[in-house]
Amino acid sequence: MTGHLIVSDEDATRVIKLRRPEKKNAFTQDMYRGMSDAIDKAQNNPDIRCIIITGGSGVFTAGNDLEDFLKESTSDAGAPRGASNAVKLLYSLAHNVKPIIAAVDGVAIGIGTTMLFHCDYVLASTTATFSTPFINLGLVPEGASSLLMPRTMGYQRAFSMLVMGRKFSADEAREAGFVNAVVAPGHTEAEARKVAREICHLPAEAVAITRKLLRPPPEDMTRRIDQEGHLFGERLRSKEAVTAFKAFFERKKG
Repeated sequence: MTGHLIVSDEDATRVIKLRRPEKKNAFTQDMYRGMSDAIDKAQNNPDIRCIIITGGSGVFTAGNDLEDFLKESTSDAGAPRGASNAVKLLYSLAHNVKPIIAAVDGVAIGIGTTMLFHCDYVLASTTATFSTPFINLGLVPEGASSLLMPRTMGYQRAFSMLVMGRKFSADEAREAGFVNAVVAPGHTEAEARKVAREICHLPAEAVAITRKLLRPPPEDMTRRIDQEGHLFGERLRSKEAVTAFKAFFERKKG
């Protein structure tokens, strides 16, 4: 496992913690691979009944580490390559059969928000914010968010987030239906463990079957992930995206 990802099994719960605070837990390629591996290996382990994803106190994740992503973003043939590790994680989430609880304290940007729609229970602190600023970089949504967001929060709210790039507060996210409960800062992980214990005490087979009935078929999600990924790759090479990324890195230098 990468040093920026801590995976531990406690009782019947696998806890996946993002630990890269100096970069607001921004995802590197190694972090994508590590999280995907941790989820995949839980699937056939009967001792693991639940999964918790957390960033610890103060921040969930700032999304992609753009420098790391772009460094590996294209192959010699011009096809997106850095995106493949993120897609592998998204496939793992789409095919996952264990209840996932997300503990969001602080910012959740990009995939930090879109991954939540693959989770089953989401806790947010009062300081949590949610945004998917793909449009500002000349890109399109990922993670099957164009399928899952309208299904969860309605078309108009999904449009405001995915097309207009609007940021949601914790209370707005709860009202929109993708956050279950809002708690005090620093308490999301503890509350997530309580929820995990509650789920772990329920009949495992009945939980798995009911969860499967509630969710779209994995094939629908992976089909949309692939469709979005193809368009995302095309957009990375577009004039709009090249201009937006150049402006982003210039602002960062300044």
